[in-house]
This record gives sequence, C-alpha cells and structure tokens, in this order.
Amino acid sequence: MLELIIFHVDANSAYLSWTATALLEEGYETDIRNIPAVIAGDPANRHGIVLTKSIPAKAYGIRTGESLMEARRKCPQLKVFPPDYDLYLLCSEAMYGILCEYTPVIQRFSVDECFCDMSSVREAVDNPVRLAVEIKERIKSELGFTVNIGIGRNKLCAKMAGELKKPDMVHTLWPCEIPVKMWPLPAGELFMVGRASEKKLAAMGINTIGELAGTDRILLKTIMKSHGLLIHDYANGIDDSPVIINDNIVRKGIGNGLTYAYDLETRDDIYKELLALCERVSARLRKLGMHAGLIAVHLRNSELAGYSHQVKLGGMINTTNEIFERASGLIDEMWKGEPVRAMSVSLRELSRDDNLQLSLFDSGDRARDEALDKAVDRIRDAFGVRSIFRGTFANGDINPVQGGVNDGNYIMMGGYKQ
Repeated sequence: MLELIIFHVDANSAYLSWTATALLEEGYETDIRNIPAVIAGDPANRHGIVLTKSIPAKAYGIRTGESLMEARRKCPQLKVFPPDYDLYLLCSEAMYGILCEYTPVIQRFSVDECFCDMSSVREAVDNPVRLAVEIKERIKSELGFTVNIGIGRNKLCAKMAGELKKPDMVHTLWPCEIPVKMWPLPAGELFMVGRASEKKLAAMGINTIGELAGTDRILLKTIMKSHGLLIHDYANGIDDSPVIINDNIVRKGIGNGLTYAYDLETRDDIYKELLALCERVSARLRKLGMHAGLIAVHLRNSELAGYSHQVKLGGMINTTNEIFERASGLIDEMWKGEPVRAMSVSLRELSRDDNLQLSLFDSGDRARDEALDKAVDRIRDAFGVRSIFRGTFANGDINPVQGGVNDGNYIMMGGYKQ
C-alpha cells in the first residue's frame, strides 16, 4: 500500500516578506524584515489593524490583529507599510509555479500556503527531507522569500510540522514523532483550536495537545459537540482529508474605489471619475492575467448612503473600454441625480487568460483594444501611471488613473476596507 507523503509549504510572514522583497527590488535601502515594521490594513488610519509584523516588531510585543495605534504606542519608531494584494497574489502564483515542477497534486489552501501530495514523487519517497530542502532553497534563491515546509502522512501532521519552528525550516511529523514533537505543545497551538475552544479545554483541565489526545471522546462530544471529536482526532494525528487539486486561489474579485473631497454633481463628472477608476482596476486585472465575467458599481451619496448595481456579462472581458462601457451603463441605470461622494468598481467571476474559450463572435475591436491596453500598461510600468493618459483628462484637474483601494477579497486574507 502506498504510504502518503504530504508537504505543507507556508511562506514565512508572507505579507511582510513579499512587501520587503518588492521594496528591495525597487531600490529601498532597508530590508523591512530586519527592522520594527508591520503591514497594516490602513496605515493612514490610526484604527488600522496589524496584518503581519517583523521579528524585531514582535520583540516590542506587537501582535497580529491589534490596532495600529496600540502598536505605535509600543514602538514609536515603527515603520508601517500598506498591503498590496495584487503583489501578494503574484508572489503566490510564483511559489505555486515552482511547486508545480514537482507534483501536479497541489491544494492551494490560502494565498501563502499549499498542500502538496508527494506520494508518487520518487525523490520524495527516497528522501522527503532532502527534496523539501531543495524546494525551500529554490523559493528563497529564485523568489527572494523564505518558506517553512512541514512533512507528514496527512495534511494535519504536515501543517503542524511546519509550525514547529520558524522561519526557513523543514520539519517532519511522522506518526512515531507525534508524542515527542506535538503532544507537549499547548492545546491552543493545535490546528482548529481557537481561543474559545482553548478556554473550554482549560476549564476541563486540558492544557496540552497530549492531554487532549488522551481525553475521553464521549466527554469531549458532550461538552464541545462534533468539534470536540474533530480536535481529538487532530490531537492524535488523525486526518483522512485528501489533497484536493485546486490550481488557483479562490478570489471573489478585485475592486477600486475612492471617496472624493467634493461631491460629483453632473453625469459628466461621474463618467470621468469612473473612467479613471476603470483605468486602474482593468490594469490590475490584466496584470494578474485574468478576465472578468461580472461588473459591479457602488455609489455613496453626500449623506454616505450607499447602493449598487451589477451586471453578469455574456462573455469575459479585460479591456478598459469594455469595463468602462459596462460600468457607465450601470451608472445610467442607478444614478438618480443626487450628489455622489464615493464610488467604486468591482470585477468578479474571474478566470485566467489561459482558461478562456474564444468565441467566433469576438470582435476585431476587442483584439485591438487588448493590444493597445497591453502597450499602455508597459509604458506606465516603465515610466509611471501619468506618463500616458487619455485625451479626456487633458487640461483637467482629474487624476487620469484614480483610486488604489483593493478589496483584498481573498480566502483567508484579511484587510481594511473603505
């Protein structure tokens, strides 16, 4: 019988590491992983939430999930950087690309972690630790960030192994190692044991994973229902869930919006601002190599009461012209003439470019627009977003590429929303 060999690959402090790598490539003098630094949901807002922290920031007692205001109290010299969800998805794609060179059986569990079934990979069968080290070092040298790789007979043990010591490590958690490596750990470190469960277990006198593993199942079910049985299995290293092939991060969509310092009072003003939002969100879509099948527009009036309309498209689009055309049609349907203070455009039902089915009815105009947009994207990447813009914005006060707010709607990815 084939023995399972599961790898769990987890990027270390993903948001901070990926931001640090991008900053260094852009010429930033300091590696923010080596100074007190955090990625916060909204650095301009003192109520922003710390999404991840550097090791030096951790030394000041800064915790993920606390307010930015509290973090700055602990460390006044703290450096704060905004999240860049598009960058994070691109880094995730790059890591996934390397893993695909070793096995096709990969489950993308979140934007920064994957489960890989290596059971049929000869190198993994011969020496799983050596192969894991090879993968880890490739990611570090080729992509510029580090990962932990946990190895086990199932997903639970592989994930728990990867958590044993960080960063840049490979760990195993074979069945014979569970009593030594996992059972002495606090119960709260077991996967699926949250704060509420930890408190219930403590009230029962259960403080370690080993104590949980030895607790009567009927007692756990009586107090904690089916969840008690689940974590009892996990404490004993039992997990029968397979690695389910999933080749992309489930993402609800991307969006771009802006709250204006003044009211938009005419249809022409709204159209121009909408076009500027569409310029940025469509560029993001193309950068990710995707097309969208649904467009939504959200408006807030001068009293900040909001409403939205959306349209499911007959096909998939990614050009600025098409996105603006559909978005402006939604404006025509929903806007009743009141002053507009905030507006956003969201693209959903995304599909990779290489998964698209071409239609006999795709127009030559679309091919022309796609080629034109790609050329504009290249120019803006090289010389800045204002290096080329539409004549509509000439001699005007409107920024031709507006916004910058990304929804951040990824599975298991948090973030601040306007």
